[in-house]
Amino acid sequence: MSVTDPGEVELHVEAAGTGPPVVLAHGFGGSARNFRPQARALRSRYRIVLYDARGHARSAAPGDPALYTAEQLALDVGRILDREHAGPAVVGGLSMGAGTALAFALARPERVRALVLAAFPPGAKEGREGKLRQAEWAFAFADAIEAKGLEVAGAEFAWGPRSGLDAHTARLVRQGMLEHSPHALVNLLRQVLAQQRSAAELAPHLRELRIPALVIVGAQDQLSRGPSEVLARSLRGARLVVIPGAGHIVNLAAPREFNAALGEFLDRLPPPPP
Repeated sequence: MSVTDPGEVELHVEAAGTGPPVVLAHGFGGSARNFRPQARALRSRYRIVLYDARGHARSAAPGDPALYTAEQLALDVGRILDREHAGPAVVGGLSMGAGTALAFALARPERVRALVLAAFPPGAKEGREGKLRQAEWAFAFADAIEAKGLEVAGAEFAWGPRSGLDAHTARLVRQGMLEHSPHALVNLLRQVLAQQRSAAELAPHLRELRIPALVIVGAQDQLSRGPSEVLARSLRGARLVVIPGAGHIVNLAAPREFNAALGEFLDRLPPPPP
């Protein structure tokens, strides 16, 4: 992807399949690899477009902190659609990626055919495990990365015992997060996760959207279940799917159930315009 404006960075993008485009954005500390189970399940009838967000994995990690904002993440979705020469597309994501997908839909609704929002993140003032607010957690995590390094900070804030993740998921989170540039994660924590608007704050804007939406969350996801339920109530005609036994990274924790819900939702959408 060539750089044509000051905010554009080189992104790793991968696509599989043919058919109507579906763009999926991973969560904080993840990568395009997180949605490969969905690409394998759906590529026979959809073009699944995955990418590493700026500052993650194989995408560029610029040094300028101003390039790590929710607005820039949303603009990246449009840049990817331009790269794909795509008309209105299904746009979705998990956690931070769900926030990015929704921000893009609010800014450019004419480019979004439908929304898939999984494990929607809490707002900056909403509580997390241990009663820390989201913004407090994000700032503390960023400070710890700078003071102690990503390995130690990650064990404290992301994949250690306090994370509530099972051992298998914790190993995946650690493996993925250590692939990223620490300065990029610091900037995203402070300027995206710590600034996230809650579903309740967004509700007046969500009611104006006329876009089909699927909201998916794990039943055991204490972080995102409440925000996801508010989101589903605020989006007109949204379908809420709560997957039993699954936690925050719901598409990897319960891929069969996630893929079934996603495939059914996509198959029921009206045909895209020619």
